[in-house]
Amino acid sequence: MPSLVVRNLDQSLINALKARAVAHHRSTEAEHRAILAAILIEPQRKTFAEALSSIPAVGTDADFMRLNDDIRASNVFD
Repeated sequence: MPSLVVRNLDQSLINALKARAVAHHRSTEAEHRAILAAILIEPQRKTFAEALSSIPAVGTDADFMRLNDDIRASNVFD
């Protein structure tokens, strides 16, 4: 299996990696592999904008109006 060497890391980054490895009960090297796999291989979550844009158009606004929407509130957030 190929190796990866990362040089010139800030000590705070190394400390954070070690702390994360301890929290997940694995070696620093295994934690490093897990982080790389999570970022590079596993599917990423959609942003809120992407999720909204993927919602299909299923009707008009009138289709979703409440029956008791006769009164319009001018200052909803006050």
